[in-house]
Amino acid sequence: MLSYRHAFHAGNFADCLKHTLLLQLLDGLNRKDKPWLALDTHAGAGLYELGAAQAQKTGEYRDGIARLWSRADLEPELAAYVAAVRSENPDGRLSRYPGSPALIRQRLRDRDRLIACELHPGDQPSLKALFAADRRIAVHKRDGYEAAGAFLPPPERRGLLFVDPAYELAGEFERLLKLVGQVHRRWREGTVAIWYPILDRAPSERFCRALAASGVPALLRIELGLAPYDTPLGMKGSGVIVCNPPYQLDVAARRWLAQLQGILSDSGSGETRVEWLTTA
Repeated sequence: MLSYRHAFHAGNFADCLKHTLLLQLLDGLNRKDKPWLALDTHAGAGLYELGAAQAQKTGEYRDGIARLWSRADLEPELAAYVAAVRSENPDGRLSRYPGSPALIRQRLRDRDRLIACELHPGDQPSLKALFAADRRIAVHKRDGYEAAGAFLPPPERRGLLFVDPAYELAGEFERLLKLVGQVHRRWREGTVAIWYPILDRAPSERFCRALAASGVPALLRIELGLAPYDTPLGMKGSGVIVCNPPYQLDVAARRWLAQLQGILSDSGSGETRVEWLTTA
C-alpha cells in the first residue's frame, strides 16, 4: 500500500541537502559534452504548491528552503540550489517547490534524457502531465528498482541513478544494498545517489557498514543532522550515499554543509558528516 506523499514534506531540510547534491551531480555530468541519462526511481509529483493543504499542514518548507530564500551570503552550491527553485517561481515569491525530476529537467541538454518512475496513483498523473510536452523525458508507472534493472546501463553509458524512497516498507535498506551491487556490476561508469532518513543512528549505520563491506568502490557518505539523531520526536537528520561521485564533491560538500547546518539548526547541537566508506 502506497501512502507516502512528498507534498507534505517538499522543501524541508532533507530536500535542501539532497537537491543541492543532486544539482552538483548533474553539473558534474554537464562538464563533458557527451549525453547522459538520469533515472529517478521515486519521482513523486514533480512540482509542489507550497500553498496547498498538504504543505501547509506540516509547514516543513518554512524550516528548509524558506530559510535560504532571501539570503545573499550563500556558498555557491547553495546559491545554485536556491536559483533553481527561484526559476520555478518567476514572480519572486516562494510558492512552488520543484522535486527532483523538475530539477533534473533544468539541467537537461538537447541530447540528455530523464526517465522518471512513480507508482503512487495520486502523483503519477501529475508527473506525466508536467512533462508531457518534453521529448527528452519519459514517465513510467513502474517500480523504480525494477526500472533500474531494465534501463541500466543506458546507451549513453554516462548518467545518474537517483534513488529517494519513502522508507515505508520493511527491508528498504536491504533492497538498496542489493541495488548498489547490481548497478555496480552492470554500470561501473554510472553515478548512484541514494537518500536515507535518520531517526536514530542504528539503521543507517548498519546500511553504511554493509556498503563498506560490499566491495563497491568510491562510496561517499554525506549527512546533515539538525539535532542528536536519537532525539525521540521526528526525523532529525538525513544522508546521501554517492557511488562514483564527481571530482572533489567531498571537498565542496564539507564547505556548504557547514553553512547549511548553521542556517537550518535551531539547537546548535546538530552535525555534518562527509566521509568515504570505500575509496576508488
